Amino acid sequence: MEPAAAADLSSRTLRFLTRQLAARRQEIGTRWRRLSAARQALLALTHLRCGDTYAQLAVGFGIGIATVYRYIREAVEALSALAPSLDEAMRTIRTKAFVILDGTLLPIDRIAADTPYYSGKYKRHGMNVQVLTDPFGRLLWVSPALPGSTHDLTAARQHGIIDAFADAGLKCWADKAYQGAGGHVRVPFRGRRFKRWKRRHNTTHAKIRCLGERAMATLKGWRLLRKLRCSTNRITDVVKAVLVLHHAST
Repeated sequence: MEPAAAADLSSRTLRFLTRQLAARRQEIGTRWRRLSAARQALLALTHLRCGDTYAQLAVGFGIGIATVYRYIREAVEALSALAPSLDEAMRTIRTKAFVILDGTLLPIDRIAADTPYYSGKYKRHGMNVQVLTDPFGRLLWVSPALPGSTHDLTAARQHGIIDAFADAGLKCWADKAYQGAGGHVRVPFRGRRFKRWKRRHNTTHAKIRCLGERAMATLKGWRLLRKLRCSTNRITDVVKAVLVLHHAST
């Protein structure tokens, strides 16, 4: 019996991943598999999109849990290799009037002792991911994942986002967490009592920046990212795989 949630998957996305897996099998000379490339693609997409566990997928597809793990890992690695670097994404970003920069926390299954992964901002354990979107909130690029305790501005600098925009002379809109990033990163005024023009600035800024929330909704639409249970070393590949699949479906 197929996982019921598989109906939520795009046929265009399924065909794209099937082609990638078929090409990979041909490249490594695979002769026989328990699942066809199309079925393996459906397996991986069901896990990423719907968050089904390995045990659920093993039952649904009639294979062992170890085989599910291998097939999903292979698909994620194949997809993540296609994800654009920041330099590659900047070619598209340069064609935009501006972009929106924001950070989000991807929750992980960790205990309280894992201090580096605890975000004081969100009051939970997770991984910090930086997101760049176009003026309409469409997802352009997602950064590698860092421990949740990493501040957004620190993460943006570590990934080279701040320097990339400064070098290109491009503007981006961001929230208060990016105060001190430089004049090319536009942030709202901090404080409570403002002059009228500052209030207008913050209101306009908020209307622009809120469009970036669409990208966050796009990411969280992949239910696996709502509560990651895999090794933290693999989360970057998972995020990159989701980005590639999103671009393939649009």
